[in-house]
Amino acid sequence: MAAAFSYPTAILSALLLVVVFYWLLALVGLVDFETSGIEIDTDAQLDGDAGDISVLASYILAMGLNGVPFSIVVSLLILISWTLTCTAAEWLLPLLPGKLPGLLAGTLILLLSLALAIVLTARIVHPLRKLFVSHNAVSNASIVGQSCRILTGSVTEKFGRAEVATNGASINIRVWAATPNTLGKGASARILEYEADTGRYQVAAEP
Repeated sequence: MAAAFSYPTAILSALLLVVVFYWLLALVGLVDFETSGIEIDTDAQLDGDAGDISVLASYILAMGLNGVPFSIVVSLLILISWTLTCTAAEWLLPLLPGKLPGLLAGTLILLLSLALAIVLTARIVHPLRKLFVSHNAVSNASIVGQSCRILTGSVTEKFGRAEVATNGASINIRVWAATPNTLGKGASARILEYEADTGRYQVAAEP
């Protein structure tokens, strides 16, 4: 236990306490836990601060640490580094005579533990990525201008339903059209406008 509060493990022990405190706050809802993964913008412009962010992003991508929330990546890195450093320090440092050799060996242990922690974290993160895939919902306005298939026997100013194919899935929407019209079940129509107050779409027969 003494190794956890001596150099070099003491540095990671302090960081580990911060991580534990963060997760306790997240557990009681005092901080927000982002469920989206780390996203890399490959088109970022390399100027000023944007260049620094792009360099950092490239390192994250190269190390395989993208695709999961940053808080999880940092927590795993610190936990794994702390475990490796504490174990190595407890078993190896007592074998070295003098403070200077112990200091140099402790620094080497810390660096090697961090490097190995990156590799192990990347291995753990890889299967977790599919749990944090962002799915962008279809907005109401985004389907305006698309074609739809009428599901009801007719479409009037007060009644009508249609089906729209989006990203391989179909959504059912409420529609209306000026009468008289030729819209009937199975007919193809064009979505002209979305009415936010009624939650309906205005449609017209395809030319």
